[in-house]
Amino acid sequence: MSPLKVGIVGLGWVSTAHANAFLENPETEIAAVCSRRQWDKKELAKIYGESAKLYNNYEDFLNDPEIEAVDICTPHFVHPEQTIAAAKKGKHLMIEKPLALNLKDLDAMKRAVNDAKVKSTVYFELRFIPHLNFVRSAIEQGLVGTPHHLEVDYYHGIGPWIRQYEWHVKKEYGGSALLTAGIHALDALLYFKKSEVEEVYAYSTKTEAEVFKEYEYDPISMAILQFKDGSIGKCVSCVAARQPYLFNVYVLGSHGTIWNNKIWSDKYEGIDADKWVDVPTAKADSGEVLAHPYGPQVAEFVQCVKEGKDSTVDFNEAYKTHKVAFAIEESLKQKKPVKLADID
Repeated sequence: MSPLKVGIVGLGWVSTAHANAFLENPETEIAAVCSRRQWDKKELAKIYGESAKLYNNYEDFLNDPEIEAVDICTPHFVHPEQTIAAAKKGKHLMIEKPLALNLKDLDAMKRAVNDAKVKSTVYFELRFIPHLNFVRSAIEQGLVGTPHHLEVDYYHGIGPWIRQYEWHVKKEYGGSALLTAGIHALDALLYFKKSEVEEVYAYSTKTEAEVFKEYEYDPISMAILQFKDGSIGKCVSCVAARQPYLFNVYVLGSHGTIWNNKIWSDKYEGIDADKWVDVPTAKADSGEVLAHPYGPQVAEFVQCVKEGKDSTVDFNEAYKTHKVAFAIEESLKQKKPVKLADID
């Protein structure tokens, strides 16, 4: 079969990592790109390939009959409009997180995607990191027994040195610490835990660090989750960390514990009761998008399109994580616990 022809809209920081994944995959071809600015032809070809045509108008871009799938890499606040327009044109969708900044837009996107019956994948690419797959498989195999306490935390210093910083810090555009970045951690927590969330309670705070003074929202938040099976979770979303990048994972179960790349389990005979077992796996240890596993996610999506099946992280799957995120946002707003059943 011929390569899946992809069109990329939004030629910022993250699109360069997506482009690498497309160019390295023989089953994908970048047919076109859409940007507000003009590009030097040689510069454009160097990053996005010789076959990429440049559009400066999104409608013209969507009308290109060559484009089979649209890769949305624009700032968060335009995702809803662009997703709905692409779905109506029958284009398959690859969408950067967060999908939207409010539940109303998210629901409108869901209707459009499902009505169009197009295939989709949402870039919760950390699901494709070996460490997260190890944690999930260890839980599924019963190595820690029944998990009753889970923590997944995101700590990153997103300051002026990050290319998206100018709009990222705006409440209208970035949304919140959780929506703009920490949602990766929330998604991982929900990926590990099969039970549905019943209630959330969240807190947030600012920082006195001068370098993060431009943030219009609290750049540090913490959410406590109560699952329907009685277990609990915690998720920190911090974009104002004065430390190296950290994606922290802690799963406490009835027979053992996973702590990042370490495990202790009474299922193992003969191990020291006072020592962790180190697991040789690749962790999420960088906020640099070029280090994220877009390649495996792109490969899975292409296969799904060819076979006419849904991606493991399609729009409807990602919708679940976003709905919990919006419940957390509502808790921050109301300063009280919020039940998922009350979010609509």
